[in-house]
Amino acid sequence: MAIKSDKWIKKMAQKEGMIEPFVATQVKNGAISYGVSSYGYDIRVSNEFKIFTNVNNSLIDPKNFDSSSFVNFKGDVCIVPPNSFALARTVEYFRIPRNVITICVGKSTYARCGIIVNVTPFEPEWEGYVTLEISNTTPLPAKIYSHEGIAQVLFFESDEECEISYADRKGKYQSQRGIVLPRL
Repeated sequence: MAIKSDKWIKKMAQKEGMIEPFVATQVKNGAISYGVSSYGYDIRVSNEFKIFTNVNNSLIDPKNFDSSSFVNFKGDVCIVPPNSFALARTVEYFRIPRNVITICVGKSTYARCGIIVNVTPFEPEWEGYVTLEISNTTPLPAKIYSHEGIAQVLFFESDEECEISYADRKGKYQSQRGIVLPRL
């Protein structure tokens, strides 16, 4: 298994539709950077958010998640409350090849502000918009900028295809649109 370079990412995005929309360069100019990097792709957060609130004093249960625990928000800047989190989705839609898996890590600009981005691996043959969990670990409100970089995806290509892919298993988050809450 080998990590893939910017050349491979560009080829797979442009010829195979792996990332749409695709930005073939690193965009900065006053924004938190996004687009192709040396060995990854910096994804953007859309302007759609679900901000966690405890107004209903709900219990967090991944087997029976109460969607009223979130306030829907759409805008250019999302304020994540202190010691709380928001869910969001990427601007980009991904189609992962059968012999590829990814790891996604938060960008250092946000990490240095106490903002942690959590994303599970994109499994072989998974496709969809990525649901992002953005945690504010600080005692202060935190700004998240829509349509700017939020995390970096690293692509790992195996020398052989997996026996059973996410699509083969008919994974519950396949082809997800929007921000998807926990499912069983």
